[in-house]
Amino acid sequence: MGGGTGTLIRPATPSDHEAIWTILEPVYRAGETYCIPPDIARDEALADWFAAPFTVFVAELDGRVLGTSHVGRNRPGPAAHVANASFATHPDARGRGIAGRLVAHAKDWARAQGFRAMQFNFVVSTNADAVHSWQKAGFDIVGRLPGAFLHPRHGYVDALVMFHDLTKGNEP
Repeated sequence: MGGGTGTLIRPATPSDHEAIWTILEPVYRAGETYCIPPDIARDEALADWFAAPFTVFVAELDGRVLGTSHVGRNRPGPAAHVANASFATHPDARGRGIAGRLVAHAKDWARAQGFRAMQFNFVVSTNADAVHSWQKAGFDIVGRLPGAFLHPRHGYVDALVMFHDLTKGNEP
């Protein structure tokens, strides 16, 4: 499955663990975007990233893993038709469209699995690049959680709930 010209998006394998950790570690250590302890151990972080009900993917460009996503159901039972996803890219991938390709792939994959919508439960409001990217990909801000995230530089900041109806096709 390709995410765009020159980029291959494929299911992750155990041989991708080191590349995925190389991507996740600086993001987690910064403590600015994920509700993950900044000092999380490698094995614990990878176990969380690969935990059910999520399927993990990597984005490769020229044979190098530059991004990762995990996609799966947001909640079980009567809400099982709503997907959730998380994304991270290597610093070398910034501005190269990798995140956008991962999001398009996640939407296509979720739709193919029978999901009717995708929801991001906790987008840190100060993560302007992500908020812009997700809006560009067709996600709407449907909720705001005041002061829900303790940012290491900005103090308590809002978290956003973002939502996209997958039944409307692949348009943003």
